[in-house]
Amino acid sequence: MFKNFISKIIQHQKVAVFSHVRPDGDCLGSQVALCLWLQKNGIETSAFNEDPIPENMGWLLDFFPVSKPSADQLSDFDAFVVVDGNALHRFGNAAETLADLDKPIYMIDHHPDPDAIFEEFVSEVEASSTCELVYQLYAEHDARQIDVSASKAMYLGLVTDTGSFQFDSVKPGTLHAAADLLERGGFTPNQITEKIYSSRPLRQLKLLSLALETIELHEDGQISTITITRDMFEQTGTSNEDTEGFVQYPLSVEGVKACVLFREDGERVKLSLRSQSDIDVNKWARMFNGGGHKKAAGAWHSGPLSKAVKEVIDEGREQL
Repeated sequence: MFKNFISKIIQHQKVAVFSHVRPDGDCLGSQVALCLWLQKNGIETSAFNEDPIPENMGWLLDFFPVSKPSADQLSDFDAFVVVDGNALHRFGNAAETLADLDKPIYMIDHHPDPDAIFEEFVSEVEASSTCELVYQLYAEHDARQIDVSASKAMYLGLVTDTGSFQFDSVKPGTLHAAADLLERGGFTPNQITEKIYSSRPLRQLKLLSLALETIELHEDGQISTITITRDMFEQTGTSNEDTEGFVQYPLSVEGVKACVLFREDGERVKLSLRSQSDIDVNKWARMFNGGGHKKAAGAWHSGPLSKAVKEVIDEGREQL
């Protein structure tokens, strides 16, 4: 899988690795683990993300620093890698300028339909996570290079992108990777999950309380929605990053096949879609300038919120 990627990437001397905006556990875990791999193989490496790192994942920065990029510093690199996203606009304004530098861009990702701009890419839609793919990179090259830091970084992505190994994207290979990481890293699962799920600041729980009050059912209970407004952020002193994981609550309602989280974000409305049925939320999201996987996708609506809810649910009716 990684033969061509490895043969090309190790020819570079200085590589920048980008993770997508509004970072999550999979993009950050794969970014950090990949940077550690590059370092171990003699390549000078930097990691970039345009947005702040979520508080409950800040411990990753002890393994490898992630900083905000500026366009003027990117010319110093002779190649770039993007992880957990397959189009440059997913990685922010600075990343969108990479195509103008006339330098090779590589990709490791598990979302469908990658852009045709990459020198070499590994794209595996059936993979549970990008971290599972980075694990395969280590395994194909030299599994002995998997140290404690890389193990914990990759395990983070496996846990978060599989709903703690609950999603149907989990295959035997996923669990094998997780077991191998636990063994090589010498840690127990709770050392990661407690950092992610048991370290929420009080403000997040107050925001969740307000959001739960907005859950509504549509189409005879087959679709559910949850809404987060600017006013809720102001009331609780929270921000977008504090909404991580909220979309799972409306999906857990009995009888629901798919759900949508609506979040006011500036003048637009951010959409997060999830499915636990044959409803393909990737197709649904593509109707609103987005995309993702069959069971998890994101999109945007120009707003206002009431219009977004109506139009998205109308499209959901068609998907049903």
